[in-house]
Amino acid sequence: MLSLSALASPGLTIYNGQFAVVRDTVPLELKAGENSIRYSGATASLDPSTVILRDPSGKVSLSILEQNYQNDPVNQLTLLDRYEGQVLSFLVHEAQKGDRVVEGKIIRSGYVPGGQPVEPMIEVDGKIVFELPGRPLFPAVKDEGVLLKPVLSWKIQSPEATSLQAELAYLTQGLEWNASYNLVLPEAGDLADMNGWVTMNNRSGKQFESAHIKLLAGDVHRAQGPQTSYKMQALMAAARSDAIAEVSEKTFDDFHLYTLPRPTTLRDQETKQVEFARAAGIPTRRIYLYDPQAGVQFFGHIMLEGEWGTTPSKKVESRLEFTNSEASKLGMALPAGVLRVYRKDGEQLEFVGEDRLDHTPRNEKVQVKLGNAFDLVGERKRTDFQLDTARKTLDESFEIKVRNQGKNPVEIHVVEHFVRTASWKLTAKSHEFRPLDSHTMQSVVPVPPEGETAVTYTVRYTW
Repeated sequence: MLSLSALASPGLTIYNGQFAVVRDTVPLELKAGENSIRYSGATASLDPSTVILRDPSGKVSLSILEQNYQNDPVNQLTLLDRYEGQVLSFLVHEAQKGDRVVEGKIIRSGYVPGGQPVEPMIEVDGKIVFELPGRPLFPAVKDEGVLLKPVLSWKIQSPEATSLQAELAYLTQGLEWNASYNLVLPEAGDLADMNGWVTMNNRSGKQFESAHIKLLAGDVHRAQGPQTSYKMQALMAAARSDAIAEVSEKTFDDFHLYTLPRPTTLRDQETKQVEFARAAGIPTRRIYLYDPQAGVQFFGHIMLEGEWGTTPSKKVESRLEFTNSEASKLGMALPAGVLRVYRKDGEQLEFVGEDRLDHTPRNEKVQVKLGNAFDLVGERKRTDFQLDTARKTLDESFEIKVRNQGKNPVEIHVVEHFVRTASWKLTAKSHEFRPLDSHTMQSVVPVPPEGETAVTYTVRYTW
């Protein structure tokens, strides 16, 4: 049987869903007839149903008769099981007496195939103990059937002797990546600087030496169930972008693909970070939002109870908004991640909030919730409630006060939800409202420093 490991630099495409496509190049020396091939360079958590072995040039058609995947590398427990019924040496360490070796017969190793281990039974000096008397000293392993790492093996039929550099590709768990962003505001003003980082985590059980790494951003659907099938050819068809001094990005299918500019070694159990975006002078604006009934929505049935939905919050949210466009010094598709915002205080940076950024295409707006504004307060109270069941109408009036205890004028976006019935209209209002959806309106209200503005309206519900 021919044993193989990858020779060329591996390729790796890591997805947001905590999985990856691995591509290795393996040399094949095939004789005419049936060949037994053994490959020991795979991850410990690959999905064997996704394995593809092919000639990337398309000149050789590999006829694979059989494929096997073994993922039970030897450990102390399974090796003890091999010596069940035999005498084994154990190294005993005693602080006062030093090290010594005792002999013990393994009555029961404790290994239970497919189940939880049980206590071992060892005979020492004619007595049974339910623990290992010391560290087991095993003879040298000479059996080729003992697995030291996961192994893929194939039986390949070849019509003639040939050699080729085959491509091996498969899906595996144990690899993930995510994005994070740092946005820095000046001590005064609203032109921000931002850099973005990708963080890669490798828990696959394999080291990728000088790997060509790509990161795919987007919500890729995967079928559920024990017999999972994937469109591997589409996943492997991503063309390499020319390496430049920074991470390159392009649209790929319905997603976005990011290519690291140089080969990178990603060790098992390692976390690695790479900067992928940097911009300076991004125009931002502050938005203050008062949504006293945040989360309220129309439930599809009539709500006529007098006090229903009238318990408001007084918190006014502080948000930061910018546009992901070239005019704003950005214009790169931004993968989902946490965006942290800092403000300069002299030469120091102070953290002022963070929010989770969703996948954001070019030219879309980004809003980041920073927290609740300390000096801004909202107050909402109902001033009238008239229910006429005969005419099937309900008139409800509200007064919303927004106060600014700061020293600068602000605009507060006041949001109201109209959810008692499906049919409604405003019959009176002190300020203009614009619709956000079929049951939500918003009014932008100026509030002077150390001042207050009142918004009033009446809504009529019918059914």
